[in-house]
Amino acid sequence: MLEVACLAHARRKCYDAQSSDAATSTQALAYIRLLYDVEDQAKALAATESDPKARRQRLVTERLRLRQELSVPRLRQFKAWLESQQAVHGGPVLPKSPMGAAITYLLNQWDALCVYTTDGDLEIDNNFAERTPRRIAIGRANWTFLGSDTGGHTAAVLFSFIATCDRHGVNVFDYLRDVLARISAHPMNRLDELLPDRWPSAPAAVNPN
Repeated sequence: MLEVACLAHARRKCYDAQSSDAATSTQALAYIRLLYDVEDQAKALAATESDPKARRQRLVTERLRLRQELSVPRLRQFKAWLESQQAVHGGPVLPKSPMGAAITYLLNQWDALCVYTTDGDLEIDNNFAERTPRRIAIGRANWTFLGSDTGGHTAAVLFSFIATCDRHGVNVFDYLRDVLARISAHPMNRLDELLPDRWPSAPAAVNPN
């Protein structure tokens, strides 16, 4: 297992320190913004692909290239700046201050924070995973109960499929309509072809008639 840290969590700690050290906090946020700019650049390049699967593959390729080219040196500069701000290195930030705690957190997590630059399939943060359960929390006020344990299990499966479709840019209704219509005739040993990330290129079921 390889730990991959979330840059959004690190950013939040710097943001929360604004009230006590606005100048240092703003500078740290600017460095982090530069890292997210690289992500936005890769997404813009991938957006030129119309096919969801091709778009995802282009995103992975461009992210890895741009991260190695731009993010790695920016991270190196960011780390050097963080260390220069610490009082132990002659900087103005005291270790027990909110900004000092943010810097300590960043440096302690540094190796894990940089792992995303080695693989274009990794995200810079965990925001998507944290946002995904919101649809369940928001909906609870409407349905309240699922009726049974079996209903709960079915809902969990469907929510997982919906979230995965959303993740891969697949229209949920088109996906479920097509898969539910063909799944009974689809070979059991090829069911993985009907997963949301592979579905657009899956061959249509053969009509026995």
